[in-house]
Amino acid sequence: MQRVMVCLSGVLVALALVLQSQNALAADAKIAVIDMKEVLSTSTAGKKAQDIIERKMTSLQTSFKSDETSLINLQKEMEKKGSAWSDSVKREKAAEFQQKRRSLAEKQENANKELKKLRELHVNPILKKLEDIVSEVASDGGYDVVLPRNMVLYSTTSIDITDKVVAQLNKVMK
Repeated sequence: MQRVMVCLSGVLVALALVLQSQNALAADAKIAVIDMKEVLSTSTAGKKAQDIIERKMTSLQTSFKSDETSLINLQKEMEKKGSAWSDSVKREKAAEFQQKRRSLAEKQENANKELKKLRELHVNPILKKLEDIVSEVASDGGYDVVLPRNMVLYSTTSIDITDKVVAQLNKVMK
């Protein structure tokens, strides 16, 4: 029994030493945070990409407006006049409504694909450049770890490198 207690004590002491050394290492780490949304919304390149995407989105929404209005009007007509129509007219109108609804859904799906491609075309190069810039700013500042702000519960403004990254990104991507 005494041997078991001695072994258990030894294991506990070793565990305490390991935990203490890990805490000492963690205390030496210099951490920074970055707000990626802010970088993309305030940098020149990010604003430019956002503007292109928003203009396309507005254009697509405008093109859907007439299709949506036509669909709503057809639905209202079916509700108002449906009881007076013959079965064949009801079937025709129902088929027309289903066709218009499928067509609109297909257009919206294609628009979403187009917007996704546009984001990839304009935002992905910025994100790739940001990786290098964040590494450079972190290295210059002596930071060991850079975390996204939305993953951190609390941080002081002194460790936020967002403004430095935006300034560097603006310099690099004129």
